Amino acid sequence: MKKRSDLTRRALLGAAATASVAPLFIPASALGKAGRPAPSERITLASIGVGAMGRGNTMSFLNNADCQVVAVCDVDRAHARDVRDGKATYGREPVRAEIDAHYAQDKADGRYKGCDVYADFREVIARDDIDAILVATPDHWHALITIAALDAGKDVYCQKPLTHTFAEGREVVAAAKRNDAIFQTGSQQRSTFNFRWAVELVLNGHIGAVRRVEVGLPTGHGEPPHAEEQDVPDRLDYDMWCGPSKKLPYMFERLHRNWRWRLDYGGGQLMDWIGHHNDIAHWGLGMDKSGPVEVKAVGFEYPLDTSVWNAAYNYEVKCRYASGVTSSISNKNRQGCKWIGDDGWVFVDRGKYEASNPEWTKNRFDRGPIKAYESKEHHRNFLDGVKTRTACICPAETGHRSVTPGHLGLLSAALDGRTLKWDPKDEQIVGDDAANKMLQNTPMREPWKLPA
Repeated sequence: MKKRSDLTRRALLGAAATASVAPLFIPASALGKAGRPAPSERITLASIGVGAMGRGNTMSFLNNADCQVVAVCDVDRAHARDVRDGKATYGREPVRAEIDAHYAQDKADGRYKGCDVYADFREVIARDDIDAILVATPDHWHALITIAALDAGKDVYCQKPLTHTFAEGREVVAAAKRNDAIFQTGSQQRSTFNFRWAVELVLNGHIGAVRRVEVGLPTGHGEPPHAEEQDVPDRLDYDMWCGPSKKLPYMFERLHRNWRWRLDYGGGQLMDWIGHHNDIAHWGLGMDKSGPVEVKAVGFEYPLDTSVWNAAYNYEVKCRYASGVTSSISNKNRQGCKWIGDDGWVFVDRGKYEASNPEWTKNRFDRGPIKAYESKEHHRNFLDGVKTRTACICPAETGHRSVTPGHLGLLSAALDGRTLKWDPKDEQIVGDDAANKMLQNTPMREPWKLPA
């Protein structure tokens, strides 16, 4: 395994970025045409999983001139998202074509050799000319791909939720630490100004002592459409798509996007969104490296027919923290995050920023001396981290801690709403060995397994 201390191309990038005599970005004398860095001075990135989120993230990285997307990987050659036989927008071939079109001028100048395509992520990770990996697969693949990339010496940008299971999350955090990697969880709200402003209001005590937090997530999908087992399309390696999870009979209705509503592959709307709004709640509570001490699931409602989808569509996870703060994570709350304190409240959502005192939300208002980490763009923050070797705004442990209440909530629901006492320091369920064993377990279909 490569050591981060080796004099690699990425190490040189980092050294150039941090040296006192060198600027963060490549000097103009080293740039190619139109101010674009020469190929040897770009961060090389590969995208693994190029459905809707993967394609969107890839396009965001393309907008950064000092990043070169050199490979895409997906088990589906070309597909539409919601229409069985619609025009292919996603998958390795359509996204490769978009990347090639983006670099058309570079190709004309002879500086671009094309974007490689793969169906097996292991071939991508084995390349020693790739600096960073984007992981945007379904949740059940996050941990295995991420850990393999980290152990191969790559830096990683991984979509939220960080992992499909709690135990996988701990392993990802450990892998990022042992490899001294730069890691960014795709909880991009942290890189949006109104969320940072709201967090600073809370951290600086404007609402007084926080008593309660209301985290509102979307309602899940209820009764699934009628679906039966179908033939696997030729374009798709379905066995590889299922990977470490169960290989259920193929159905288009639980493949792209809709895998989220099947607990074998995702965690329902709870886990799909908890990495957004509960991530912000934790940021404001100063819980990026901690968590609640008690978690209980209430009001979980499931489809009557669970043969296709089996994730709850109505749900609430109640948490209590050591400080006495309580939180409700539910689709019944207003979507967004609201902190309620002795002296007022603050609410934030995408495009919204409200407070009990309207003065607090004005641009000129001095929120106080405590300043939250400022990132103006999530993908740019990751690339800067790769260059400077400084932590991103949402590193692995933060991403893991933000979704831990969701993992605990799903377990509580599976145990008929049992209250789980949680030790956030040791990350163990207290006084319930059976529940703790279930939480720490990570069953995987052969031959897939987490590294020892």
